[in-house]
This record gives sequence, structure tokens and C-alpha cells, in this order.
Amino acid sequence: MTDLYRKDEEIKKEQFQELLSDLTRPLNHTSLTFKIWTGFLLLLAAGAGFMYFRQVQQGLGTTNMRDIASWGLYVSNFVFLIAVSLVGSLITAILKLSNVRWATPLTRISEIIAVAALISALLIIVVDMGRPDRLWHIAVFGRLQSPIVWDIITVNTYLVLSLLLLYLPLIPDLARLGSFMSHKPAWQRKMYKILSLGWQGTGDQLKLLEKSVAVLMVIIIPVAFSIHTVTSWLFASTLRPGWDSTIFGPYFVAGAFMVGAAAVIVVMYLIRREYSYKQYLTDHHFDMIGKLLVLTSLVYLYFNLNEYMVPGYKMKSGESAHILGLFKGEFAIMFWLVQTVGLILPIILLVFKPFRKPRPLLIISLIIVVGAFLKRYLIVTPTLLHPFLPVQNYPESFAHYHPTFSELVITSGSFAIMALVVTVFIRFFPIIPICETAHEKGIDQETINNQ
Repeated sequence: MTDLYRKDEEIKKEQFQELLSDLTRPLNHTSLTFKIWTGFLLLLAAGAGFMYFRQVQQGLGTTNMRDIASWGLYVSNFVFLIAVSLVGSLITAILKLSNVRWATPLTRISEIIAVAALISALLIIVVDMGRPDRLWHIAVFGRLQSPIVWDIITVNTYLVLSLLLLYLPLIPDLARLGSFMSHKPAWQRKMYKILSLGWQGTGDQLKLLEKSVAVLMVIIIPVAFSIHTVTSWLFASTLRPGWDSTIFGPYFVAGAFMVGAAAVIVVMYLIRREYSYKQYLTDHHFDMIGKLLVLTSLVYLYFNLNEYMVPGYKMKSGESAHILGLFKGEFAIMFWLVQTVGLILPIILLVFKPFRKPRPLLIISLIIVVGAFLKRYLIVTPTLLHPFLPVQNYPESFAHYHPTFSELVITSGSFAIMALVVTVFIRFFPIIPICETAHEKGIDQETINNQ
């Protein structure tokens, strides 16, 4: 029996060593593709920085936002990024609290996406300000009656909770990295040591960590729902055609879950392909999250039908111009492409299992992400072009809004910054949980502590 026990222990040690080597591979290997990708993102971010510096110098006149369309691509992008960030609570909190085992390899992917999206969202909303030097006025003179102040509070609260939910489960892995990555520079090993907070893997530490993570997961769910609900109130609390809706809160939340799941699929596929992680991000994981994507898409389709069918049926004064502009006017092509190609067609395809394989699912998810971004543009822009009160003696160009080159570059830069946050994280930290994966493979804590 003693020999069998020792043999079993040796097998577990070998399994953990193999697991550790696999999941730390991105930290040790920098491919040419990785370098080109990082350089491309830095170039986009630098271009956006230059355009923003020019915008600060010359004012918002460098954009096509005017007295009528006072919001444009920047606010559309802000709403989109906030939507993507909701995936952290969907995967890490809701699924984990529901004891969904297959979600374990996806938790850290979803959390870093959430953090990166929130950072980019906060940056892009500052870009939208005409006087960023007065940002501190919000803290000093902000009034709690303003939905904008509510939004700032919820976004920053959600960012803090997302950072904690990303960091706390990472602590056991950081302790392993401190000893395993002996070939790394001294500053990097010291960083791992400091961030691991003296983790030894004792029973008391494990209980405290599990309890802390569980509390965070419970707290982050209502905060996550509130972040997109409050963002929707920025629109719904304004008496405008297309925004004067009582379902904007759940409508925005449902859409956020859909695009968030699609974003996770895209990142999953890229990680699996770049680092040959087929044994960790399996076809089963893609199949299950594909089913989740179908579910969230169906819920969002319901809210879309409700949001457009009711005002379209009534065609009351004020709403009719907005609805007609979407259905058969200036925005009709974009509107129907978003509804059919970006929403209905993916649902139909994903019902069938072959389309939930990694590559077809990647293509469908990319279509959903692009459609979701255009959807936010359709929520923000057309409404502003139909004010209730007639505006006289203004240039014809003011009646339309098309993003300028400067806006496009800055928006692209916000996506580049989001991608850079994810890329840098993968370069220094394991993107798939090491210790959690080991536990699921039957490797006990004592074996992990001894490595």
C-alpha cells in the first residue's frame, strides 16, 4: 500500500509539473506573431494619442459632433465597452456560483476582458469631454441627482470589484510562479513574491480565500447589473424619441451578456491557437459557451422585438420620424443588417452543433461583436437627429452625423488599449488558472504546495 501511495504521489507530481509548464508557456515564450501583434497595438494607441492631443488643442470641432448630434462615436463606444465588461460577472460570478465546472478555464479570461474594457471605457468617456481639465469638477461639484454621477460611481465600483475578483484567485498561482520562474529577472520574481502576499497554501488560507472570493462573486452581480442599468438610464431618463423607454435597463443588460460571451469566445480561440491549449480550451468548452451565447441572444432578441414593435405599431408623434429613419430611412441598411446578420442569423446557426465548433463559432462571434458595436451606434446617434423642438437656421450638415477620421482613429486606439491590457497580462500571468485546474484534475493541495 505504501508503494502504491508513493507511486500515486509521484504521478500527481509529474502531472502538476506538466500542467505548470503548459500554463506558464506564454510567460516564457514570445513568438514573432506576439511581437507583431503588440507592435501593431502600440502603433494604434500612439496614433490615437496623437489625434487626441490634436483634439485637445483644437477642441471637439475636430469631430462631427455639433449642436444637434452632441453624442457620437465616442459615447457609442463607451456603451459598447461597458457591455463587454459585463462578461466578468456572467462567467466568473453567475456560472461559478451555479457550480458550473466547465467555466473554470474561462474565468480569468473573462475577468481580464472585463477589466480591460472598463479601463478603455473610462478613457473614452474622458476623450468625449470638451474640457478634460475639468474632470475633477465631477468629484467636487457633482450632484447625486445626476445619472452621470451615478454612472461614474457604478463604473468605478465595478472596476475595483473586477480587479479584486481577478487578483484574489490569482494569489495561489503567483506563489507557484515565484518559485517556478527562477530564470526570470529579479524584479519579476520579486513582483510575484509581493503579489502572492506570503501565500503558503495552508488550510486556513484556503478557507479565507474561498470565502473572500464567494463574497465578491455575490456582491459583483448586483453591481454588474447596476452598471449597465445606470448607463441605460443616461438615455432613458431623457425625453427623446427612441430613448423614452421603460425596458432600457434589462434591454441593455441582455445585450451586454450577449456581446460579452461573444468577446470571450474570440479571445478563447486566439489563446487556444497561439499557445496550443486544445487540452485546456476544448471543443466542449466552445460548445457550452456557444449554447450560452444562444441563450443570451434569444433573450436579447425578445427585448429587440419589444423595443421596436410597440412604438412601430403606435407610430405616435415624435417617435415616428425616429422609427422610419431606422426602418427605411438613412439608417435602414445598418439597422436591418444588425438585426438579421448580427442577431437572428447567429441564433439560427448556433442552434446546430457543427456551428458551435471553434472556428465557425469564432466567425459567428466576430459578427456578433461587430453587430453589437453598430447596435450601440444606432441607439446613440439617430435619436439625437430627431429633436422634439424644430431647430432653425443651421447648416444642412448638422442634420447628419458621420464620424471623422480623428474619431475613428481614437476609437480604434481605445480597442488597442483594451487589447494591450489583455496581451500584457498574458505575458506576465497565467491566463488559465493553474491551481484551480490542478484541483479539478484531482491533484491535492499538498502536492501543489510541495512544488
